[in-house]
Amino acid sequence: MKIEAKGVYYKELNEKVREAVKGGEKDIVLDNVNGQYFIGDGIKGKGVSITINGVPGNDMAAFMDGPTIRVNSNAQDNICNTMNSGKVIVEGNAGDVLGYGMRGGRLFVRGNVGYRIGIHMKGHGKLSPVIISGGKAGDFFGEYMAGGVLILLGLNAKNGEAIVGDYLGTGMHGGVIYIRGEVDPENVGKEVGILDPDEKDMKQLRGYLEEYCKDLDLDIEDVMSKPFKKLLPVSARPYGNLYAY
Repeated sequence: MKIEAKGVYYKELNEKVREAVKGGEKDIVLDNVNGQYFIGDGIKGKGVSITINGVPGNDMAAFMDGPTIRVNSNAQDNICNTMNSGKVIVEGNAGDVLGYGMRGGRLFVRGNVGYRIGIHMKGHGKLSPVIISGGKAGDFFGEYMAGGVLILLGLNAKNGEAIVGDYLGTGMHGGVIYIRGEVDPENVGKEVGILDPDEKDMKQLRGYLEEYCKDLDLDIEDVMSKPFKKLLPVSARPYGNLYAY
C-alpha cells in the first residue's frame, strides 16, 4: 500500500498509517516524506513493514512494538525513543538522542550519528536493544547507558581519524559498547573500563554485525577486519557518592 506524504500534515499522515495497520496492511510505503514527526509511534504489529522515501522528522518509531521501518535517506533526532521491539534501518545518516530509554529491538544506521546516542538505553525483561552505526558519532555516546548494546564502526573514517567524540560512556552503569578501532582513554568517562573482547564477545558481536550487514548489503568480513574495543562500566553506581557528605 502506498501513501503520498507530500504536503500532508503529520497528524493526518500518522492517522493514515495507523488505519492501514489496523486494516491488516503488512507492507506500507510512504512517498515524499518531508520532516513529518512521530511516524510509526506506538504502532504494534510483528510482520508490518513501513518504507519511508524521504526524510522523516523527530521521534520516529517512539514506543513502537514490532514493525520494521526502513528509511531510504537520512533521519532526524530521537529515533526509537523508548521503543519496545521491532527494527529501524536508516540508509543515510541520523541525528541526536537516538534510542533514548530504548528497551528492545534494533536500530541500524549506515552512516554517521549525532550526540547522546543510547542515552538511558536499557534492557526490559528478556529484551536487549541494539544500536549499530556504520559511521562516526558525536559526544556522550552511551551516556547513562543502563543496558543493551551499542556498536560504532567508523567505516567512513580516514586513517587516524577519531570515530567518536568526548565523554564516551559518561554515567554508564550497564550494557556494553563496542568500538571498531582504538579508543582514547582521555575521551572515556571515568566509570568505564576499556577491554579487549574475548572469544565469547566476538561471537556475540559477529552475530549482531551479520544481521546489520545483511540489512545494509555490506561485507561482514570487511567489517570484522579491524579489531574492536569493549567498554564496560566499572561501577553500578557511578554517582553513588555525589551527594554524600
